[in-house]
Amino acid sequence: MGWIIFKYLATAAIIVAVSELAKRSDKLGALIVALPMVTILTMIWLYIEHQPNEKIANHAWYTFWYVVPTLPMFLVFPWLLTKCGFWPALGISAIGTILVFFIFAWLVKPLGVDLLP
Repeated sequence: MGWIIFKYLATAAIIVAVSELAKRSDKLGALIVALPMVTILTMIWLYIEHQPNEKIANHAWYTFWYVVPTLPMFLVFPWLLTKCGFWPALGISAIGTILVFFIFAWLVKPLGVDLLP
């Protein structure tokens, strides 16, 4: 139980630190957030917990494919933010990302990449 609490605290501390940094510098905050910190932490936790290399490699592989359809959101959200405010922009962006994901999953399936469970 102590290990899980440590993981939560370490992960939360990084997210809080980055959000505080982003308040001071848009570019530096965005650069750090763009780094795959959650993925890196997850792979570290999996490795420390003696998960097989195949599981860690699969995690990295699928993360790549799941990131690609989320990228358009980072172009659409800023534009929507200026047009309709934060919450509507966030909601529309989230729904749009889900739609793009399903379209992307359908497009890559013939390539042998099965993203849907």
